[in-house]
Amino acid sequence: MMDFRSIGADMGQVIQFVSKSDRERIRLIQEARAIYDSIFPPADPSEQQDKATIGRAANGDAGNLA
Repeated sequence: MMDFRSIGADMGQVIQFVSKSDRERIRLIQEARAIYDSIFPPADPSEQQDKATIGRAANGDAGNLA
């Protein structure tokens, strides 16, 4: 028997449309950041926080980047 309570828990989530060009732009930004960090490792812990912000933006948590 299926437990409908677990299905209902996911119903409150909002799905946000992200265009193909936006996904590609985010992917390119992350790739460029990874290359840059491999050449110039961040010495400042606040730069690590900046990368986390970009990661959240890729998942739609930080709003519109445009």
